[in-house]
Amino acid sequence: MIGRMETGLKGKVAVVAGSSQGIGRAIALALGAEGAHVALCARRQDVLDAVAAEAHSRFGVQAFAKSVDVADDAAVRGFVTATAGRFGRVDVCIPNAGGPPAKPFLQTTMEEWERAWLLNLRSAVSFAQAVLPHMQRQHWGRIVTLTSYTVKQPAPELVLSNTIRAGILGLVRSLAGQFGRDGITVNNVGPGFTETDRSRSLLEQRARNRGVSLEEVQRELEQDIPIGRMATPEEVAAAVVWLASESSASVTGQTILVDGGSYRGL
Repeated sequence: MIGRMETGLKGKVAVVAGSSQGIGRAIALALGAEGAHVALCARRQDVLDAVAAEAHSRFGVQAFAKSVDVADDAAVRGFVTATAGRFGRVDVCIPNAGGPPAKPFLQTTMEEWERAWLLNLRSAVSFAQAVLPHMQRQHWGRIVTLTSYTVKQPAPELVLSNTIRAGILGLVRSLAGQFGRDGITVNNVGPGFTETDRSRSLLEQRARNRGVSLEEVQRELEQDIPIGRMATPEEVAAAVVWLASESSASVTGQTILVDGGSYRGL
């Protein structure tokens, strides 16, 4: 009988952004299930507190929750400092934020482009700069960014996400090369359509644009996914946990797609 894989995460401290719902929440709980203490941030304190309480009650880990807008560089750095002060270390960092609005290119505004840069790219820079010195001191660390499979296969209505999130790939590759000898790996996970409120809103918009039902759009989407369904947040979280684990120590600078085979490239 094959035993359960040991992740080496028990007692580690993981920072998880955007962890009040969806994929971020699933990641926080999955890391907690491995015995990692979790520092959670998002904009809604009340929802974050509920996730923190669940992680503590289910897995016996410590959980710290703080309302943070990840587009605010000073707030991100303050959150990481508070986490290090509370736990004495930072081992894992999951920069994550909600996606920018879906709309045709000519309908986008400069304000939306600026917000997308702050929320979906600069926030990852802020987290990385804040956590890397802690990881260097202990000669161990894991950074796992969250983007979308559209960094490999752009979606027509997601021009903001297609463009801004592609920059994460350059950041991940750059940091992987620079910090590998410090025992730090840097990788990216790109989910495809996943059972979240974000995916539902995108499908609702597609349905409105075409004048058809949500059920028809979802059925067509699932027929186009090789496994025949959307991923679950827990399946995305499992990929993140593996990249955060001891077992993935030789994997860095990579993008792992959790998209049910939707990306058709090599």
